[in-house]
Amino acid sequence: MNKSASILIIYTGGTIGMIHDKNSNSLKPVDFQRIKDLIPELQKFDYHLSTHCFDTPVDSSNMNPDLWIETVKIIEKNYNEYDGFVILHGTDTMAYTASALSFLLENINKPVILTGSQLPLESLRTDAKENLITAIEIAAAKQNNQSIVTEVCIYFEYQLYRGNRTHKFSAEDFEAFRSVNYPILAEAGVDIRFNHSVIQKQSTNAFKVYNKLDNNIAILKLFPGFTEQYVSAILNIRGLKAVIIETYGAGNAPVDLCFLSILETAIQKGIIILNITQCNGGSVEHGKYETSAMLERIGIISGKDMTLESAVAKLMFLLGNYADVTEIKNMLQTSLRGELS
Repeated sequence: MNKSASILIIYTGGTIGMIHDKNSNSLKPVDFQRIKDLIPELQKFDYHLSTHCFDTPVDSSNMNPDLWIETVKIIEKNYNEYDGFVILHGTDTMAYTASALSFLLENINKPVILTGSQLPLESLRTDAKENLITAIEIAAAKQNNQSIVTEVCIYFEYQLYRGNRTHKFSAEDFEAFRSVNYPILAEAGVDIRFNHSVIQKQSTNAFKVYNKLDNNIAILKLFPGFTEQYVSAILNIRGLKAVIIETYGAGNAPVDLCFLSILETAIQKGIIILNITQCNGGSVEHGKYETSAMLERIGIISGKDMTLESAVAKLMFLLGNYADVTEIKNMLQTSLRGELS
């Protein structure tokens, strides 16, 4: 335990911060200024805990790029004052937020841990207390006076994941998240066991914050029987700059000349198309089958083993901060924050 640790808890919204209002019998946001009263176990930590709450708590379904930027600005403003940050967030879009923050915060040498819960704080069987207590302990953990975790993560149900490698797996299990293509960073049991070999190393470069995102992107999910009209409608959205195409298996799509022609025309107009597998695990491997080799030939970029959430965030980040299409395509295939193997 690090007695000198100073942690900022940022409450954005979500189930973890809700309690029942006896008058209306509905859920309402808790007063996080009273967090030690609500979770007396926190008083056993000799940490300095501060809280920052969004003016209006946000259901995670309403999370958007502007709120990601707002969260980043809170971290930037307080970066030198705290040893770590814990972000309380609804579970539905937590993996998107974690991915976005990972790209917007460059060379971060402090932990940013997102957590939440499936049940409200006051429920008898709530997972909120354990998730919050352990997230704080991980955010405070140091070795040789340096933070052990130096990246954006999700902590949920005894496991710590790299944020941009995570997706929500279950809407009802306490084990709500998975990281199929990358090992867990830590596991909480009697002790917290850190997997040091897979945690991002301390950076020697200066901490940098980005505050631009461009959400002129779309997702084209393939399914048996999709029509040319469906593909054309998406690829002809006004202002569109990039499309994520969710393909089958290892990046496969139908070898249909009309379909391929529509994609090629879009690429020739400057639209970036990134290939992501519909599978929760595994990787896009262009050329493994003829059905994916055709996509590579017309200029579609392989997303390799990126999650959909990470691909969305990375495209918004690159489009918001870089103008050259060739440079963006190269960066899409380069691991910037550990999002690619």
